Amino acid sequence: MNAISRRRFLKLAGAAGGALAFSDLADQMMGFTRWTRSAYAAEPIKVGIIDPLSSPYKTSSIHDVHGATVALDMYNKRGGVLGRQVAIIEADDASNVQTAVRAANKLIKDDRVDFLMGTFNGDVALAVSEVAKQENKLFMATCPHIMELTGPRCNSHTFVFMPNARMLSEAVTPHIIKAFGNRWYMVTADTVDGKSALLAMTETLKTNGGEVVGVVTTPFGTTDFTAALTEAKGTKPSAIVLNLYGWDLVNALKAYTKLELAKEKIGVGGMIGGEQIGRPLGYANNAGVWGLIWDPKINTESSRRFIQGVIDKYNHTPTSRCYLGYAAMMQILEAVRRAGTTDTAAVIKSLEGHEFDGLKEGRSYFRAWDHQHVQDVLVGQAYGKELGLGHYQILATVPGDAVAGSRDQNACHL
Repeated sequence: MNAISRRRFLKLAGAAGGALAFSDLADQMMGFTRWTRSAYAAEPIKVGIIDPLSSPYKTSSIHDVHGATVALDMYNKRGGVLGRQVAIIEADDASNVQTAVRAANKLIKDDRVDFLMGTFNGDVALAVSEVAKQENKLFMATCPHIMELTGPRCNSHTFVFMPNARMLSEAVTPHIIKAFGNRWYMVTADTVDGKSALLAMTETLKTNGGEVVGVVTTPFGTTDFTAALTEAKGTKPSAIVLNLYGWDLVNALKAYTKLELAKEKIGVGGMIGGEQIGRPLGYANNAGVWGLIWDPKINTESSRRFIQGVIDKYNHTPTSRCYLGYAAMMQILEAVRRAGTTDTAAVIKSLEGHEFDGLKEGRSYFRAWDHQHVQDVLVGQAYGKELGLGHYQILATVPGDAVAGSRDQNACHL
């Protein structure tokens, strides 16, 4: 709270006259902006969230919405933004490009949303990004990691909140090598996301003097990975790297445990893990070294406040997907507040180059020249039992600036 004596507080409160004015004054002293009294009457600011709610990525897609809802509730309880309440309109992309494009167009043209956010699949994110630019809407891509979004297919209207594949692979690769060795067999989903992870992990492994001893591609939505992991075992790798996510990753890790590959001295890991995988997987099947976007053991004031907000509303500890939804929504609304308008061009300008509290220990900011959120990347070792808050022991916190790459390495031209 701003420094102010109790006597001064009471004097100002009395001068304001009445309980309603007192509430406004208290908000100002807490550092909140005084919103106009038309907050509940004005047209709400609408954010359309597009997510794969009915696909193999559905393990935690609803958590994106949970996190975003906790963020907007915080604003709405103190009057909204620019005197307007904030509302979420959800849409399911089903991990399908055509479905996502229809959903984006409906959100913009029928529901008249002010902003778009969400998605996970790389090809879906690219398609929604194009729609957003055509329709002059800001798109905050919360969960895709493909390099194209902030590389050759970047555009002026898209910001990427998720660490990209380069950031994740450069952070986690040295730790997988340290834990298990540098002879890797890659199991990769036949998706844009899987192939992006394969490329990033292969390049980083080779930079670290490692060798890919085999690769198998599995259909998106595979439920039985026994054959793929048996084939991997035959190459005698030091580690099996799973370029998978969602239920694909859950099912692959179940097969890893069932085949008892740890007893064969074959490790497991990959670019992305987290509570959204650990929970449906179950403690007994959890294993490996993983890149983590966020973890509930991050001990910052803003992270603890976020955790409590999710527990209070949904009665569960937040996952990384909750984090992405919450923190991305916060930055959209804060950009609107700074800009003083929901005008797309003004909000984009407000985001470019902006440094903010990303709920992590290090810096968080949007690079102006490619709209990538540069942030800490965590590395965690999965445990087959509860470890404080969550399933992972944090092995490292890697500053975003150390792994995000330079402008010379990037093909983005905004």
